[in-house]
Amino acid sequence: MPSLTTSSPFLQRPRAVEGEGVDAGVAAHYGDPLREQRLLTEGLAAVDLGHRGVVTVSGPDRLSWLHSITTQQLTGLPPRTSAESLVLSPKGHIEHDLRLVDDGATVWVSVEPGTAPALAAWLDSMRFMLRVEIADVTDGYAVVGEPVGAEGLEGEPPTAVDPWPGLVGDTAAYGPVEGHPAQGRRWREVIVPRDTVEEYVGDRPLAGTWAAEALRVAAWRPRLGFETDHRTIPHEVDWLRTAVHLHKGCYRGQETIARVHNLGRPPRRLVFLHLDGSGHTLPACGADLLVRGGPDRPVGRLTSVARHFEEGPIGLAVVKRNTPVDAEFVVDGISAAQTVVVAP
Repeated sequence: MPSLTTSSPFLQRPRAVEGEGVDAGVAAHYGDPLREQRLLTEGLAAVDLGHRGVVTVSGPDRLSWLHSITTQQLTGLPPRTSAESLVLSPKGHIEHDLRLVDDGATVWVSVEPGTAPALAAWLDSMRFMLRVEIADVTDGYAVVGEPVGAEGLEGEPPTAVDPWPGLVGDTAAYGPVEGHPAQGRRWREVIVPRDTVEEYVGDRPLAGTWAAEALRVAAWRPRLGFETDHRTIPHEVDWLRTAVHLHKGCYRGQETIARVHNLGRPPRRLVFLHLDGSGHTLPACGADLLVRGGPDRPVGRLTSVARHFEEGPIGLAVVKRNTPVDAEFVVDGISAAQTVVVAP
């Protein structure tokens, strides 16, 4: 859970309803989640992500050091250019998702709510004799999500992070990016001092996390703690595209990355779901997926679910790799059609 000692000032806005679970501390919506989605897609709204953690890494060795211990190519990263990287366990399981940008003197890292203390502690333990300094600055800095190109927000702030900085990967072996719904979707997270966050947002309309999550699910993008568990490797949830450099030097967990990539057999795979919208309820996250007409044995679980303003009820799920790509599912009694995200 977030370590903040004060609640978000945006929860005082009219009709604000606070989120629950990992998204507690900020607004889930402001009375009309579907309208808030439209405003986001039109580039008019901002999302309070002040519950996300913020970690800084400073010092002359910061980029080469982060390069050596995470999955991304970070040496020579130009100032104001953001990247996504992962911290893996020795066995290649995902531990942290880092959305980062270097301002020329400091690397600013946006992480999932409640994870900044553990990340900062692990980074501090890995410093050895290198010239780096790590700080958890969550209590002093807030994150605001917004579409790039929003009216009145021209230019790139030095602490603007694109959480999906490119759908790259090894396209020859991993699959083309054409037609991926996140392709061309420009979105950023801006890290600003907490005492100026209301000034930064100004009089723009606000959208809640429900709206932001619906657009994330529609874009097929994974989220740490939702699409992942303690066994997840990047191949399973489509993170090779944005967060892993497949040809860089040694780092913790690289052996698993290389082996599974070369064999092409991740144990599980991410799918996008269109859910039957004839009812009024959504299935619960974590619910088992059953193959329609098949054995009464789960083949996966629903990891994210949302109601999209155009597509209706949608979700993401992680299923066994050998689940047929044309299988239809039933989850909490609701029919679901899959679209392959990670090929088996």
